[in-house]
This record gives sequence, structure tokens and C-alpha cells, in this order.
Amino acid sequence: MTLETLIPSLRSSLYQRLDPATWPLTARSADHGDVAVGGVALRELAARFGTPAYVLDTEDVRARCRAYRRALPDVDVSYAGKAFLCRAMAGLVAEEGLGVDVCSAGELAVALRAGVAPHRLVLHGNAKTGQELATAVAAGVGRVVVDSADEVDRLAAVSSPAGYVQHVLLRIAPGVEAGGHPSVATGGDDQKFGVPLADAPGVAGRILSRPGLRLVGLHTHLGSRIRDTGPWERALPALLDLVAEIAARHDVTLDELSLGGGHGVGPGEEFDLDGFARRIPSAVRRGCALRGLPALRLAVEPGRALVARAGVTLYRVVGTKHAGSGRWFVAVDGGMSDNPRPALYGARYDVHLVGRSTAAPWAPATVVGRHCESGDVLARDVTLPADVAAGDVLAVPGTGAYHHSMASTYNLVPRPPVVAVADGTAREIVRRETVTDLMARDLG
Repeated sequence: MTLETLIPSLRSSLYQRLDPATWPLTARSADHGDVAVGGVALRELAARFGTPAYVLDTEDVRARCRAYRRALPDVDVSYAGKAFLCRAMAGLVAEEGLGVDVCSAGELAVALRAGVAPHRLVLHGNAKTGQELATAVAAGVGRVVVDSADEVDRLAAVSSPAGYVQHVLLRIAPGVEAGGHPSVATGGDDQKFGVPLADAPGVAGRILSRPGLRLVGLHTHLGSRIRDTGPWERALPALLDLVAEIAARHDVTLDELSLGGGHGVGPGEEFDLDGFARRIPSAVRRGCALRGLPALRLAVEPGRALVARAGVTLYRVVGTKHAGSGRWFVAVDGGMSDNPRPALYGARYDVHLVGRSTAAPWAPATVVGRHCESGDVLARDVTLPADVAAGDVLAVPGTGAYHHSMASTYNLVPRPPVVAVADGTAREIVRRETVTDLMARDLG
């Protein structure tokens, strides 16, 4: 028999024990069964800004940026903007000394509008359009990551008239995959990103033959949810051999090696940043010395690792029901349009009742969304108080990455706002989309 069983009134407080591997750094249990993030109660945020709503703990983001800068003082750190990007976010990471990786003209425009210095920007993507390449070159981005031989010609065509030399990284697929789901494994031989090792010297020569381009280094990205240094340690020998081969074949010195991101975050997949800092830079230095190469400057591109745990999504319960199978469904006013990751990757989330105390027993629940899909499931078989009912506020932590950025308007449901919290204050940094916004694009 547990203390909780003996004293039912303790159930609510025990329920709100916050897992630091899931919640933002500033999350604290508050009165009446609530949780405060950034010093602001979540029920208050739901009342003020409506639901669904994304809440972003900016102090959490800053702390993680600083942890990377401390651990990797001699490594270029860029934030992978695809995880979550708006002007406030781009400005925040730039203030913390990070560059920004962008993958489209839209992401580029946001970063520039936020005041990020162009030379701190890196343009990625396996299918960049000619217009996107031209826009990036005109803006003066620091690096363009070339993904294929075809892209060399398109980039050269827009770089030469610009009157300066565009610095280029060549993305390599080294045949090493990492990550827990096929959709996020990006370093193997059978996926769309990068140039195979065997083709890389030829593509490098193609870049070097273009007067408007300068090949400064190599890039690789092995996958996502990576916990330890093993994948990079397996990839490094082939990558450094390739650097040496390109140097010998084309009489050129490469300066940089970007190892991408994909650093794990959350329960069971926390990235060993200190271990990475101890092992990988020294392994690169030793590998370069062994091959008679000058030491390469390293770069990394964390995205989800910087912002995932800083986010909490708030929903309001619309209704509950028991299916014929006995499963208890709790339906909320959002769903796969604001969080597609469970449907795409099988991602799992915890769910908490916030804003009121309860002595009800806990019960297994499946939290579902409002959309016309059986797969619109936000969290399967989580534990909630058995008296959860319409009007209650539910909080889903760990939702800072790939939620706002992948949100859709499926069923023409407007997208939620993003509310930044810090030091007891809250402000909308991305406003809620409206039906008027949706209709403005419909030309009739």
C-alpha cells in the first residue's frame, strides 16, 4: 500500500511531479494542481491566449544554447531552424552566439528579418530551387550546402554574376545511419540526402572548376535521436579519407567539417553533449594528423536538442467517451494538425491535467484530436485522473520542436499561437491564425 493510496488528497500533488527530462527547465508545480512555466501558470495562459496554444520557455532555450557554447568553444554551432523558427526565435539564438541553418527562402527571410548576420546563415536542402539559390547568394549567406552534382551548376549560374565567391560545403552520405525511425535516418546509402562517397571526389572537382564557387569543406548529417558518439566515430574515418583524397586529387585544402545535428532529447534518448565534446574534436584532430591534413574546423547543427523540451502545448478537453473495446478516449480541441509527429514517427508524449486539483484515481486514457482520421492520436495509453471532463486543460510537454513548424490547416483548422514565457511574463510571438487568414488565400 502506497502513501498515495492511504491519503487520496496527495494524488494531485504526486501526479504533478514533473519529469526534468520532459518539462522545460523553469517548470514548477503550482497551487491547485497547476504547473507554472517561466513563472506563469499554464491555466492562466490557456485562459488568456486560448487553446490549442504552444508555450515556449525562452530561458530554457537560452540555457541550452549556452551549454553548447561552453562544451564546444572551438566549434561553430548553428541552430537548425527547421525545428522551430520565427523572428523571435532566430533573434534569440543569434543573441546567444549561434548561427542559423535555413532550408527555404521562407526560413531565410525570417532569419534575415530577425537581424541574423548573413554570414552566420547556412542554406540546406536536397532540392533547392534556382530562385532560392539566387536569393541566398544575393543575401550573402555564409555557406551553401551542395547536395548533388546538378545543384553545382544551378548554384554556379547564380553565383558568378554576383561578383563574389560563394563558400560551399559538399554534403556526403557516408553509409552510416542513425536514429530510431526510417524517416529520420539520413546518412545511409539508400536515402535522398547527400552525395555517395564514391561520387564525392568528382562532384568536388565540379565545384572547384566553377570560378564563382569555393569548396571549403564537407557536411554530413546521420539522422535524429542520436544519443552517443558512436555514429560519428564510425563515419569519421571515411569522411577524413575523403578529405585527404580530394586534397590530393585536386590540390586543394579543405578547412571545415560539419557533422550536422540529430542530437537526442527526452526520456531515454538524452544526447551526451559532454561525451561528444570530449571525443569527437580530438578524434578529428588525430585523424587529420594521421593523414597529414591541417586540422579541420568543426561545425554542429542542433535543432530539436535546443528547443524540444522548451515547449509545452495546451489543449482543452472537448469530451470523453468509452469505446466498445473499453478504451477511454479523451478528445481535445487540437490534434494532428498541430502535432503530426505521433502519426509520422510514432512519437510518444506524456499528458498532464493542469489547473485544478483532484483526488480521483488514475486511469489509462488515449488522448485524441479533432480531425477526421483514426490516426489522429496525440498520446496513447497515458495516465490521467479518471474525472477528466470537458473544459479541463491538458498540457503536453516536450513539444517545442517540429510542432509549430510542421503544423497544417487540415480540416481548415487555424494554427495555434506561440506564446513565449520568461520571468513571470508572457507574450505572443506568433499570433493565432484565423479563418480570415485562411479565406484570404482562397480566390473563389
